[in-house]
Amino acid sequence: GFGFRLDPKHPNCIAPGKRPLHTIIPGMLVKNGRAVMPFGVMGGHYQAFGHVYLLTNLLEHGLDLQEAIDLPRLFPTLAGPVEVESGIPRKTVKALNAKGHKTQPTKKPLGGAQAIWIDHESGVLTGASEPRKDGCALGY
Repeated sequence: GFGFRLDPKHPNCIAPGKRPLHTIIPGMLVKNGRAVMPFGVMGGHYQAFGHVYLLTNLLEHGLDLQEAIDLPRLFPTLAGPVEVESGIPRKTVKALNAKGHKTQPTKKPLGGAQAIWIDHESGVLTGASEPRKDGCALGY
């Protein structure tokens, strides 16, 4: 995790009964009361947005698990500009700028994700892993 503090004056100080802001946020997608996909997205402040981005591309846009992880990313940062990876189409960046968003190319990849899709009917597990990092999905 990142961001834990021991200074009692800091808002993110670890203390009894507190829930400090942290970057340890795994996800579990559930359908009809059954887990269908454990997943995680690393990347500090990007993580929560990355979870939504992954799920949207998987569930709303119909990409397969690896495609949803591979897709180029963007991220509206806390500081204001929308960080854009190099694979985002130029017309998309222009459209964002035309709507008043300030964009900037990322200096490094945004986040990283791993996930396992559980097909309960067939018993098949499908893994996918981040091409931007050093992970891989293996099975036997």
